[in-house]
Amino acid sequence: MKRVIACMLPVAAVVALLFPVMVQATSLEPIDSAGVQVQQQQQNGINYLSGGIGLDESRAIQQSAGYNLHMTFAVGVQNLYTSDVDVVIQKTTGQPVLSLNQIGPLLYAQLPAGKYTVVATRNGEVRRDVADIGNGPARNLVFHWNWEPTQ
Repeated sequence: MKRVIACMLPVAAVVALLFPVMVQATSLEPIDSAGVQVQQQQQNGINYLSGGIGLDESRAIQQSAGYNLHMTFAVGVQNLYTSDVDVVIQKTTGQPVLSLNQIGPLLYAQLPAGKYTVVATRNGEVRRDVADIGNGPARNLVFHWNWEPTQ
């Protein structure tokens, strides 16, 4: 048994060195709160968090509990975060429940159970998705736009 454990430890260390992103993604590393500007906000009785600029801020949002709709906004082939998105979340009847301008790259919302249409707009380009919110795990939506070169 001692030989198995002795062999496993070096293997675990090599895996951690070869795949640091996987190890980092699953960890709950401490957050430097001095760099975090995220605060829960509310509109029409809907609690939400928006932000994610910088590693500490994005970790703070990703570690927040109680939000059943998680959205990520990205651009380009490298899926770079973007924070210039207008978002409207509406009931299936078309009634908006949350309408936000120039937000991102992460948006977490706490919605009542039901079916919602999410409309995300960036530079006039619209992306739509449907979220069926229930009592289960959070629904994750990713909105992606092609990269626009700076002029």
